[in-house]
Amino acid sequence: MNIKVDRPAEIGEYDAGMQTLLQLVWGEGFLSPGGPAEVARILEGSDIRGTRVLDIGCGLGAIDLLLVQAHDAGHMTGIDLEPDLVQKARARVAKASLSDRIEVLQVTGGALPFDDASFEVVFSKDSLVQIPDKRSLFEEVHRVLVPRGQFIASDWLRGGSGAYSAEMLDYFRLEGITYNMSSAEDTAAALTDAGFVDIDVKDRNAWYLAVAERELRSMRGEWLPVLESRLGFERAQHFVANWEQLVLVLRRGELRPSHLKAAKP
Repeated sequence: MNIKVDRPAEIGEYDAGMQTLLQLVWGEGFLSPGGPAEVARILEGSDIRGTRVLDIGCGLGAIDLLLVQAHDAGHMTGIDLEPDLVQKARARVAKASLSDRIEVLQVTGGALPFDDASFEVVFSKDSLVQIPDKRSLFEEVHRVLVPRGQFIASDWLRGGSGAYSAEMLDYFRLEGITYNMSSAEDTAAALTDAGFVDIDVKDRNAWYLAVAERELRSMRGEWLPVLESRLGFERAQHFVANWEQLVLVLRRGELRPSHLKAAKP
């Protein structure tokens, strides 16, 4: 698995301003949309009670706590590229007195640093979009899962193929985060090639479009004074423009958040 970012990991893509914004919009400790309710939807039909779970792209650690506290995962291992996020996730885990059930590790790319068949579940929420080589990623996920293990994730997929539109490229510029997007069809094919079965890709574009439109109205209205006081006028206005472009590419169907499920035979 080749994990690639545009800036050195010690600088990080999720700087303090981005972390502040995303938590204001999505909730404390969350760097992707939907909060606990969306995590529960991703897990619908899957039972992770008592299992060993690997979380790829654990961010600030709120989801790892949620998977243990609300969904009774037996043991969580969260991994992330960015030292700042890893440090804050570890502090969140320690504050919750869950260090015996949750460990957080910094990774630097390459193969996953775990033995074969180390986990019953591999989970990820909206971080796979930053990984360019999906087939190698899925091969690594397959390797570290036990037989009949579950891959449960959400990812930001793209509609269509070929060159990105000017609108999508402008969204990437405003977002400032690495995007290596795959279509639903290509994702399913990569999972199949990696050896997975029972593959299901569920499109969530309509759900997130409605959410993002509400968020944009709030960012233009009642949230704006808070954003300006926490981030400064220019950065707040930048994020409003970012959300305007997000809504545009969702409406155009070019950005298609999706749920992914697959099983190792």
